[in-house]
Amino acid sequence: MTIPEIEQQIIDEFANFDEWLDKYSYLIELGKECPAIDERDKTESNLIKGCQSRVWLSCRHEDGKLFFAADSDAVITKGIITLLIRTFNGQTPQDIIDADLSFIDVIGLKEHLSPTRSNGLTSMLKQIKMYALAYKMKAQNQKL
Repeated sequence: MTIPEIEQQIIDEFANFDEWLDKYSYLIELGKECPAIDERDKTESNLIKGCQSRVWLSCRHEDGKLFFAADSDAVITKGIITLLIRTFNGQTPQDIIDADLSFIDVIGLKEHLSPTRSNGLTSMLKQIKMYALAYKMKAQNQKL
């Protein structure tokens, strides 16, 4: 699936809930499905800066696509990073870089998070985009 297709799927899922408490519960459920990060990857270098909670994110590059795993010590945060991983797993670095991520605004995620969690979401997105940029540049340098 493409990133826009996954985003639409997420928008449709969140549309099933009228109340934000139900959406928070759904995020918590998503967090339980988070692709588990290897304990060896719970390092300082994989810790996302700017999050109130501790969030580790690892990335591997395989056949031109990026695959992520994560963990967090906060259940809502783990649900948020799981939503992002779902959106970006198995995508090319360029597709990740080009993603507009409008689904975050459409589902109302940023506006219903506390300011510190909203900053954390921004930091998670920034880290994912940085991984994509790094792998894209690495691939370009290998072609030279």
